Amino acid sequence: MIPVATLIAPTTIAPHEQYSLQDLWMAVLGKFAQQITRSQFITWFRDTAALGKEDGKLVVGLPLPMALTWHMEHYRDQTLQAVQELDPGITQIVYTVDNGLKDNRERSPDILELFPENRKRKIAGRSEVRLAEGIVSKILNPSYTLENFVVGSGNRLAHAACQAVAREPGGKYNPLFLYGGVGLGKTHLLQATGNTILRQIPRATVVYTTSEDFTNQVVEAIGQKKMEQFRRRYRLVDVLIIDDVQFLANRERTQEEFFHTFNALYEDHKQVIISADRPPAELDLEDRLTSRFERGMIADVSAPDYETRLAILIEKVRNYEMFLDMTVLQFIAEHATRNVRELEGILMQAVALYELEQRMPTVRAIAEIMHKLNKDAQEPQTPGFEEPTKRRATFQEVLEAVSRYYSVSVNDMLGESRVREILLPRQIAMTIGKRKLGMSYVRIGEVFGNRDHTTVMNAVKKIEVALQADPQMLREVRALEQELDL
Repeated sequence: MIPVATLIAPTTIAPHEQYSLQDLWMAVLGKFAQQITRSQFITWFRDTAALGKEDGKLVVGLPLPMALTWHMEHYRDQTLQAVQELDPGITQIVYTVDNGLKDNRERSPDILELFPENRKRKIAGRSEVRLAEGIVSKILNPSYTLENFVVGSGNRLAHAACQAVAREPGGKYNPLFLYGGVGLGKTHLLQATGNTILRQIPRATVVYTTSEDFTNQVVEAIGQKKMEQFRRRYRLVDVLIIDDVQFLANRERTQEEFFHTFNALYEDHKQVIISADRPPAELDLEDRLTSRFERGMIADVSAPDYETRLAILIEKVRNYEMFLDMTVLQFIAEHATRNVRELEGILMQAVALYELEQRMPTVRAIAEIMHKLNKDAQEPQTPGFEEPTKRRATFQEVLEAVSRYYSVSVNDMLGESRVREILLPRQIAMTIGKRKLGMSYVRIGEVFGNRDHTTVMNAVKKIEVALQADPQMLREVRALEQELDL
């Protein structure tokens, strides 16, 4: 049965007949194209159409069932308002799912062609901004805030320290030194702290730069014989944020200039915030620099745990205004364990799968993506999966799922072939039958051409041993089990 949802307008006004259905819906699309982001517009309004109008009702067609709830919860008020601006006689909107709208240009408009992306040409040097006295700073990303940073056990102290610094720049947490591996959120925290300070003190001179850019500025000042001007400029800074300070290693002159700049700012109670991939004592820098770093607040940013990874994914999906099944997010959180960038990269692949191919991401699809990206999944510390409430899969369904996943036929798996391309899927199916369906070795042997139960037992033991040492196989088996809700 096709799901239908209605929205009743509070008042009834005589209908105007000056718009055709196509013109009406195109005008509505035009309003949404200006009001929401392009990714949201394409995701939720592609292949939609006005299908009919009768007795004050406008029937709006949606191509996928998942879009129905989202439109009702997020876009129904704007849709009704936009429609009534053009035709006040419409008093009721009826949403209906029509699979025939997908990629059907005779029934639904091509929004990619009719509403092309308006790309602005990049301006050279736009990634930087000149502040007072010619000081150059990288532009802070406004999307980085302390409020939207997902806090977990591995970054709680660092986040709290950034909040304290933002409240009182140049106070007791000066300097603030954050350290941790690549892609764990250090840059987010640095820029978010700078953004928060600027919101509270708009006239503050906040400079965000990298050790590489700082070095380039020193080299340029030396070449132009303007070192005194360089030093004077940096003495005027209220907050100095330097990312990846470890790259100052083996750059003696830059270290010297940074040392004097640091001292001048510190003595003037100006805030210095620094990040590196290691704690100060492990950096290959001059002792006088590391000793200055160690006199302030030092906080590490470590890899997020399972719960934090899942929370990050949920937050990102919410920002995309896209629906993803929780089991898909749990699967990504369970296997993408390296850093936040890996999480975001895999999530972006899932978003692209839906937006570009109009395919709903599944656990199996994500497992295939991770396999192509050569991501080695590790066994999670926290499973995070609830027991399924619907009926348990049959062994026939297990065979069919394994068959699809490994591109071998069920008949081949049930046959006598010993080639690895068939033997491995056969043994994995046996293992799932034993582990998840509780089938006896004898029963499994009967299904596979009356094989002896010891043959089945040895196959299951072999796979169970392999799962302990082969992350790729572990990911594949878990993907199959989750696809079958086992």
